[in-house]
Amino acid sequence: MTFSQLFIGKPSRAWLTAITLCCMGACGGAWADVFVSSEKDNTILQLDADGKVIRVMPVCLRPRHMAWINMRQQILVACGDNNQLGILDLKSGQLTGDVPTGESPEMFALSPDGKTVFVSIEDGSQLAAYDMAERKPLFSVKTGAEPEGVQVSTDGKVVFATSEVANTVYAIDIAKRKVIAQVKTGMRPRRFALTPDGSTLWVTNELGGSVSVLDTQTLKVRQTLNFEITGMRKSDITPVGLTMSSDGKTAWVTLGRANHVAEVDVASATVRGLALVGKRPWGLALNADGSRLYVANGMSDDITIIDTASRKALRSAPVGRSPHTILVN
Repeated sequence: MTFSQLFIGKPSRAWLTAITLCCMGACGGAWADVFVSSEKDNTILQLDADGKVIRVMPVCLRPRHMAWINMRQQILVACGDNNQLGILDLKSGQLTGDVPTGESPEMFALSPDGKTVFVSIEDGSQLAAYDMAERKPLFSVKTGAEPEGVQVSTDGKVVFATSEVANTVYAIDIAKRKVIAQVKTGMRPRRFALTPDGSTLWVTNELGGSVSVLDTQTLKVRQTLNFEITGMRKSDITPVGLTMSSDGKTAWVTLGRANHVAEVDVASATVRGLALVGKRPWGLALNADGSRLYVANGMSDDITIIDTASRKALRSAPVGRSPHTILVN
């Protein structure tokens, strides 16, 4: 039976419109579940699981990091050249609000209750906190130059921020609103991933070609994982993005100029294998069951879809210029 045969007689225009909108995400995004921010096109793209573009949504200037809010009915996006966080409504495909920030917001993290957002303000060398309901600043704390990665601890008491210039992770007590530790890492720390139990915080060191594993209790580096690829210069291995599997057993790390993604065993902090992707992979995300990994390739303007069991690329899909962050519903 074909789709059209499900109808008795000719379907109405209103019904066909409703079906079309549902496919485009207005029914909760069940059929179109991958979202990619495009920095240079000022858009967020919505794709299906196989990388087919469903719609392109104009948002703000230089959209970067993204996160789900409001039961995944909306996306919060850092608008680097608008000095704000934009609120994208998925039903309408339009920005419906914003949270004004300092100059050049890059990455952010929400508190466990979703009431506060912590934002790295690149040009201000600070970590700033904002009230999501009032959309007003709460406080800010100075960091080293070019802060980027932001991560809130599992208990919501500490927020971490990287400084690319200081080669340091800053641990900030949220209640006291002050830095409680400065942890030296490798060169140019970029982004974070927290293990599900909250015990360790993984940090990519772009110019160090490594990941530092921090103990969240002692606030010290527990171990360092150095990446190597046969036949490739160490300087071309530049880790940026990373994500954890839901069971906390596997980490995936994008290796930048090396054009590969590494699969890492979390318990031993050793590389299991590599997957070839596009040029300069940055952001990445797993689907719900962990069977697929979506990788944003910043210099080839596409994403690579990887089968995680085999570590093989299934396909690539164009997504506009300079894709930054991926969300998978």
